[in-house]
Amino acid sequence: MKIERRFTTIEGGPYAQIEFHTVTSEIRNPDGSTVFKNDSVEVPTSWSQVASDIIAQKYFRKAGLPAKSKPVEEANVPDWLWRQEADLESINQLPKDERATGETSAKQVFHRLAGTWTYWGWKGGYFDSEDDAKAYYDEMTYMLCQQMAAPNSPQWFNTGLHWAYGIDGPAQGHSYVDYQTGKLTRSKSAYEHPQPHACFIQGVDDDLVNEGGIMDLWVREARLFKYGSGTGSNFSKLRGSGESLSGGGKSSGLMSFLKIGDRAAGAIKSGGTTRRAAKMVTVDIDHPDISEYIDWKVVEEQKVAALVAGSKLASTHMTAVMKACTEWDGADNSARFKPKENRTLKKAIIAARKAMIPENYIQRVIQFAEQGYNEIEFKTYDTDWDSEAYLTVSGQNSNNSVRVSNEFLDAVERGGQWNLVQRTDGEVCETLDARELWDKISHAAWACADPGLQYDTTINEWHTCPKGGRIDASNPCSEYMFLDDTACNLASMNLMKFRDEQSEFDIENFEHATRLWTVTLEIAVMMAQFPSKEIAVRSYDYRTLGLGYANIGGLLMAAGYSYDSNEGREICGAITAIMTGVSYATSAEMAGELGPFRKYEENSKNMLRVMANHRRAAHGLKDGYEGLTVLPVALNPENCPDAGLTEAAKRAWDKALDLGKKHGYRNAQATVIAPTGTIGLVMDCDTTGIEPDFAIVKFKKLAGGGYFKIINQVVPEALTNLGYNEHQIQDIVSYAVGHGTLVGSNGLSQEDLEKKGFSKEQIDLVENAIANAFDIKFAFNKWTLGEDFCINKLGFTDSQLNDVSFDMLSALGFSKGQIEKTNIFVCGAMTLEGAPHLKENHLPVFDCANICGRLGTRYLSAESHIHMMAAAQPFISGAISKTINMPNAATVKDCADAYMLSWKLGIKANALYRDGSKLSQPLASSLVDEEDLDEFMEAPVAAKAPAVAENIVERVVEKIAEDRQRAKRARLPHRRKGYTQKAVVGGHKVYLRTGEYEDGSLGEIFIDMHKEGAAFRSLMNSFAIAVSIGLQYGVPLEEYVDSFTFTRFEPSGMVTGNDAIKMATSILDYLFREVAISYLDRDDLSHAEKDDLLPDTIGEGSSESLDVEQFNKIASRGYVRNNLVVLNGGMNAATGTDGAAPAVSLSENTQQTPPTATAVTNGNGSQSHNGSLATSNSDSAASVPINETVMDEVDQKLAQIREARIKGYEGEACQECGNFTLVRNGTCMKCDTCGSTSGCS
Repeated sequence: MKIERRFTTIEGGPYAQIEFHTVTSEIRNPDGSTVFKNDSVEVPTSWSQVASDIIAQKYFRKAGLPAKSKPVEEANVPDWLWRQEADLESINQLPKDERATGETSAKQVFHRLAGTWTYWGWKGGYFDSEDDAKAYYDEMTYMLCQQMAAPNSPQWFNTGLHWAYGIDGPAQGHSYVDYQTGKLTRSKSAYEHPQPHACFIQGVDDDLVNEGGIMDLWVREARLFKYGSGTGSNFSKLRGSGESLSGGGKSSGLMSFLKIGDRAAGAIKSGGTTRRAAKMVTVDIDHPDISEYIDWKVVEEQKVAALVAGSKLASTHMTAVMKACTEWDGADNSARFKPKENRTLKKAIIAARKAMIPENYIQRVIQFAEQGYNEIEFKTYDTDWDSEAYLTVSGQNSNNSVRVSNEFLDAVERGGQWNLVQRTDGEVCETLDARELWDKISHAAWACADPGLQYDTTINEWHTCPKGGRIDASNPCSEYMFLDDTACNLASMNLMKFRDEQSEFDIENFEHATRLWTVTLEIAVMMAQFPSKEIAVRSYDYRTLGLGYANIGGLLMAAGYSYDSNEGREICGAITAIMTGVSYATSAEMAGELGPFRKYEENSKNMLRVMANHRRAAHGLKDGYEGLTVLPVALNPENCPDAGLTEAAKRAWDKALDLGKKHGYRNAQATVIAPTGTIGLVMDCDTTGIEPDFAIVKFKKLAGGGYFKIINQVVPEALTNLGYNEHQIQDIVSYAVGHGTLVGSNGLSQEDLEKKGFSKEQIDLVENAIANAFDIKFAFNKWTLGEDFCINKLGFTDSQLNDVSFDMLSALGFSKGQIEKTNIFVCGAMTLEGAPHLKENHLPVFDCANICGRLGTRYLSAESHIHMMAAAQPFISGAISKTINMPNAATVKDCADAYMLSWKLGIKANALYRDGSKLSQPLASSLVDEEDLDEFMEAPVAAKAPAVAENIVERVVEKIAEDRQRAKRARLPHRRKGYTQKAVVGGHKVYLRTGEYEDGSLGEIFIDMHKEGAAFRSLMNSFAIAVSIGLQYGVPLEEYVDSFTFTRFEPSGMVTGNDAIKMATSILDYLFREVAISYLDRDDLSHAEKDDLLPDTIGEGSSESLDVEQFNKIASRGYVRNNLVVLNGGMNAATGTDGAAPAVSLSENTQQTPPTATAVTNGNGSQSHNGSLATSNSDSAASVPINETVMDEVDQKLAQIREARIKGYEGEACQECGNFTLVRNGTCMKCDTCGSTSGCS
C-alpha cells in the first residue's frame, strides 16, 4: 500500500518540532501514601499530568529490559526494522544491579508500538516500498505522540516487548494462524506474537463436561479474566429447568449453571483490583427460564435487603428475650423463664412473633438462658458491596442482557402472547402475555439496573456474515457484536485533535488517520496470538476490527452546539459515517492487494447488502433499504452546520461500496464505539467514547499531588463561537471557577476588610489562602490570620476562635448575602447557570451528564443520550458502549419508554442505570446544601425517615468473645471522669462526652448534635447507648474502631475544633478516630504528626512520684492526651482497656517492677483479662505542662476529596488508588487519577 505523509516529513521524522520534558509521575492514596512514583518520566510537553501518570504507571514496562541490546539480522527486512535482543556479552560486563532496566520515556513506548506494527506490516506485505514503511512508522509515532489516537490497553501492555527488547518467555497456551501458510499453529513463545485483543465472545453448548460445553466455558473465561480481558456469551442453548436429560431425569435449568459461572468469575476476580469480572451474560427472550433470569438480580438484591433487615430484626428481638430472662427481679428464680409469670418475657415473645422470628429461635434463646448464658449473639449484615450479604447472593459478577426480537416487541405493542420454547425439541412449553414480560424487564432495570437489552433482529439484519452463523452475543461493554469464538482489538481517535487552525474539523486529516489506523488494526490481527484455537481460526477467517473515536462531547461543546441538538447529532452522524466509510474503503484496498478475508466469498452478497444500506443512510435516504425491518436514522444535510462533513460522508461510502464490489473486503467488521476509559485519559480527552461531558469545572492535577480548578478547556472556545467577546468570556469563566481574589468582589472587598482592622499583611494572607480554596470560610480563621491578630486586633475571644461553629465573617458584621456573593465571586459556582452575560438559549450547549455545582439544575435527559446513539449507529459495524443515566425519580414506565425508543431508532443495544437502583451504591441525588439540611432536620419524622434510610450505611462487625456465656456487665462508678470534645464535622456541630472506669479505660460515650428531637440526633444517641453497653460488657474498643472508621455517609467532610482530626468520611468515622487516638494511642488515625501532639518540654525531673493508679482515679486519660503526660517506666502499650498511656521513665534511679496481669471478675465468677498494667517505683516520674499545638493548615487534597460529588465524580473510591475520582465510562467506571477501570481493558 502507498502511505502518504500528512503529519511528518522525511527529513524531520516523527518528533520534528515536538518538545519533550522530564516530569515526576506520582499517584497517591487519599491518605497521602504513595501508590506509584517515577522521578524521570520523559513525555511531550503538551501532555497533562494525568496523561503522564497513566503512561508511566500503566503502560511503561517497569523492569526486565536488557541494559544493552543488539539487532537480530533478518533477510528481506530493512535494517532499521530488525528486532532487538539482549547483548549478553556487554550486559555481563556491567554490575549486576545495572543489567536490567525499565522504560522511562514515552518515546520508547511509541517506538515499540509503531515499530512492531511496521515490522509485521513489512513481513505481511502491507507496504509497497521501504519509503512507505518509513512513512507509516513516522505517521503512527506522531499520532501517538500528539494524542491523536490510541490502541486498546493490551497493545500498550504487550506489543513490541519481543521486537524492541528481546523479552521472551514460555508459551501460555496461545495459538495463531500462520499468515504465510494459513495453518493453525501452537505458540512457542509468550511474546513473539503479541496478544493485542481486549474483547472476546465465546460460545457455549448444551453439554456439561465436553470441550465447548458449560464447564469448559468456566475454564476459558478464567484464562481471559486472569489477564484482564473481557468476554461475553449467550447461554440460550442451555436447556431450561425441567427439560428431559438424555440419560433420564430432568435438567436443573439455566439458572443453576449461571450461578456456578458467577461464583467462579467472582473467585477469580476476588484477588484483583476490580470488584467484578468483565463478563456479559445474554439470554434469548424465548428461553423457558427467561422470567427467572430477568428477575435474577432483582431477587438477589431483595435477598441482600432481607439479610440486612432480617438479621438486625432477629438480633434485636432475640436480645430482648434474653434480657427479659436475665434481668428478672422476682423472688422465684425459676419463674423468670415462664412467660405466664414473667410479663416482660411474655411481651418480648409476642413482639418477636409479630416480627416473624421463628418460634424455635425464640425457644432456643430461653433454653440458652436456662443453661446459664446471659447473652445471645446473632450475626447481622450490611449493604456494603464487599460485605457478606452481597457475597452470599449470586449475580454480582456480570452484566446481564436479554436478546429481544422484533416479533416480541411487536407483540408487546399490540398486546399479544409470547411463547417460550424448549431447547431440546423446539416445542412451546409456556405462553405468556408479552406486555407482562416487557413490564418485568422494565421493572428489573428500574430496580437493579439489569438486564440491558440487545435488539436481536436489528443486530442480525446488519450482520455482514450470516453464512458463518447468527450473532448471538457481545463483549461485556456491548460494542463488539459478532460470531461466537471471535475477538476484537480496539483503537480510538481523539476528535478534538482533528481541527484546523480555524477550529474547523479537518476532514482530510481525519480520513488519513482512519486509513492508517485501519491498517494498524489489520496488522494486529495478522501478528496476534489468541487464547484458544477456535478464536485463532475464526479471527483469521473474519479479521474483525474495532476502530472508534472519543471526545465527541468536547468537540460539539467547543463548536457551540448542544449535545441534545439536531446540529450536534448530525455532526456526530457525519463524522461516524466518514470514519466507517473510509475504514471499509481501506479494507477493500487491502483486499485488492492481499485478498479478502477467508470467508468473504460465501458472505459477499450479504456484506455488499449491508454496505449498500450504510451508503443509503449516508446519502440521507428514507427508503430503499434492503433486508431491514427497523429503518436507520439517516443523515439530514439540512441539519448539519458543516456541509463538507455530509459530502465527505457520501464520498467515503461511495468509494467503500465501489471498491468492495471490485475487491471484496479484508475485514468482516471495521468499527465500534468503545468506552475509551484508560486510553481516553492518556489522550487527554475531555469526554470518552460517545459520552457528553460530566462537569464544566475540572480539577487539573499537579505534579507531586494536589489539584487546581480550571474551566473545561473547550468552554472559552465555545463562548467565542457563540459570539461573546473576550471580556464577557473572562467574566463567565471567572463566575464558574472563581476569581481567586477579593479584588473586584461584588460582596465584601479588601476595603471592607481594612475598615474592620485588617492590615495589608493580613489581607495578603487571606488572598493567598483563597486562591485555591473551595469555600471562602476556610480562609478566615486563626490559622490563616494568626491568633494574636484575631484576639488583640479583631477582639475575638479564645473560646470563639476555638468554637468550630464560629463564623468569623458573620461576627465581623457581614451579611449572609454578602458572604454568598463573595463565595461565588472568589471560589466560583462550578456551573455556568446564572453566569453574567450568558444568554438563556446558550445554556444547553454546556449541559452535562450530571448537574454541575451547588447551584446547577440542568442535566441531559435520557432521550438525548438515545438520540445521539441513534445518529451514530447506522454507520457503525458493531455497536455503541453506553449507559443511559436516569435520575432517581425515573419511573418503571420511563425505563420501558427508553428501551422502546432505542429499538425504534435502530440502536443495537442499550443499558439503563437509574440513580439509587443499587443498594450498595450511594445516591447521586443525596447531595444537599447546608441550608437544605437544616430544613430537612426540621421536617416531620415521617418525611425524614426514607432519606435517613437511604443515606446512612451501617456497618456492624461482631466478634465472638471468649467466655461470652459468662460475661457480665461491669458498671461504671457513680461519679466518674472523662472529657468533652466539641467539633464541627461537615458543618454540623458534634459533642462527644466520654466516661471512664477508675483505671482510665473507656466505659461509655455520649453523642449530641443537631436540634432537640431531630431524627439523626436520636439515631446517634441510640447508637452511643449501644456502644456504651458493648464496652461495659467487655467488647474491646479496638473492634469498634476497626468496624466504624472509614465508614462513609453524610454529614462528612472538614473537621474543625479538633487538633488531631481534620477530615472525616462520616460522623462515626470522626467519633471512633477521636476515641482511638485518645484511648488506644492510634496515631495512624490522626491527620497531625504524632510529634505535634507530644510535649514540647520534658522538664528536669523531681523527687516527687505520682502513682499511676492514683493518677488514673483523679484525671481523665482521654482528656490529658495533649496536656499532661505521666512519665512512668515499665508501661506496656495501650490497648484501650488498660489504664495509663505508655511512657518512658527519664529517671536514672528508676526501679521497675515486673508487669502484673490484672483480671476483673464478673458476676458469674469468670475472669476477663483486660491486658496488663505495670507500675514503677521511680522517684522521678512527674507531670509536665505543655502547650497545645495545632496543624498550620488543612490538607487541600482531603478537602477536594470531600467535595468529589460536587465536582461531578461518582463519590466512590477507586479500588486501586483509593482516590474519589471515579466517573461513569460506558457501562463501566474509570478513575481519573490512576486510569483504572472496573471493566475490561
